[in-house]
Amino acid sequence: MDKLFKLKEHGTDVRTEVLAGLTTFFAMSYILFVNPQMLSQTGMPVQGVFLATIIGSVVGTLMMAFYANLPYAQAPGMGLNAFFTFTVVFGMGYKWQEALGMVFICGIISLIITLTNVRKMIIESIPTTLRSAISAGIGVFLAYVGIKNAGLLKFSIDPGSYTVAGEGADKAQAAITANSGAVPGLVDFNSPAVLVALAGLAITIFFVVKGIKGGIILSILTTTVLAIAVGVVDLSSIDFASNNLSAAINDLGTLFGAGLGSEGLGSLISNTSRLPETLMAILAFSLTDIFDTIGTLIGTGEKVGIVATNGENRESDKLDKALYSDLVATSVGAIAGTSNVTTYIESAAGIGAGGRTGLTALVVAICFALSSFFSPLLAIVPSAATAPILIIVGIMMLSNIKNIPWDDMSEAVPAFFTSIFMGFSYSITQGIAVGFLTYTLTKIVKGQIKDVHAMIWILDALFILNYISMALN
Repeated sequence: MDKLFKLKEHGTDVRTEVLAGLTTFFAMSYILFVNPQMLSQTGMPVQGVFLATIIGSVVGTLMMAFYANLPYAQAPGMGLNAFFTFTVVFGMGYKWQEALGMVFICGIISLIITLTNVRKMIIESIPTTLRSAISAGIGVFLAYVGIKNAGLLKFSIDPGSYTVAGEGADKAQAAITANSGAVPGLVDFNSPAVLVALAGLAITIFFVVKGIKGGIILSILTTTVLAIAVGVVDLSSIDFASNNLSAAINDLGTLFGAGLGSEGLGSLISNTSRLPETLMAILAFSLTDIFDTIGTLIGTGEKVGIVATNGENRESDKLDKALYSDLVATSVGAIAGTSNVTTYIESAAGIGAGGRTGLTALVVAICFALSSFFSPLLAIVPSAATAPILIIVGIMMLSNIKNIPWDDMSEAVPAFFTSIFMGFSYSITQGIAVGFLTYTLTKIVKGQIKDVHAMIWILDALFILNYISMALN
């Protein structure tokens, strides 16, 4: 082990690394339940997504272990799976197969970017304010999705302020598009599922505030038990014959390679009229993935000397290897049937426990592989148990908002549209696009046009072309 992972050189031992790996796994294992529930809303088979989640996580984390020799774990990213579901599929109207095709392209593009100096150019071109705002904005978006999934919101629509697509609106069988006449409000708290979600939120807050290791997965399990006890989950109505590892493998067959087929990449390429919109979605996927990964690596690795962003030293080389691992995992995950795989901030828990080498990552990968036998649990865990997790993870991501100089309006305006506007518009893409455009505008108004990097101008042009395309369609 020492020869393979250079344990002594990094000042660690097998026991420390194993415990660190277990710590990281239990801190991030909630993704096994949250990701399938999130992506299955698009029509993807939930059991298949469960296995695809494990495949992407294992591949990425093993690369971290043996290629990069770093204590980082990977899995489909929170925020990226929400973007996949709510923006690309629900908002933009793409099929889930097409969305998987986008994710695959994203992985390839990001790999090319990383192999060249373009990655460095992008990192240097995006102002710190916008980087922080993107991460915080995804937190706002996730929290809002969690509040909605918990069933805490209802919407009132003024007469004459909406359009109805199809028939059967009175039977909840038609799509309704409302303008500003739609107003959100709290529900009456008379639904058992809503009450269980509130209890789950309180339980999650308790575990997180107390700092209990594995608190998030414990909150899911506790809330699920509560849901069973009060009848929100009826075990007798669950068909366990279709919720097992064998069924999951069959469902995986539906997903595996679908993003590369005629309904995935083939459909994206053939539909040239949507090309600008498609490029914008891929760009948003790539930017979010890159900043998420880099933010995690820098935020946790530089403090303990694992990775570095500057110089041509070993630590800088490890950052590149970590990015390669991330991008390969994204491409493999897309083939298997899941959204972008990224480096998890929960890896900080394992690093805090002393993890310094790839042995920590290896332990996490083994735990993910063993988790494949627990697919029947997916049929039991209700959305009331996973919705609070989205809220809490969103709150955690909001910590980046402290890096924004809100007293400087030239920085505050683009930060607002990048972060807060993501939740208001229910779109990560629109938050990024409008944020970048307003950043350029504020710098022009302030006479600081020289501060706008050439890469920002290029991105602005792409965003504007996309809006023109939307207006003409």
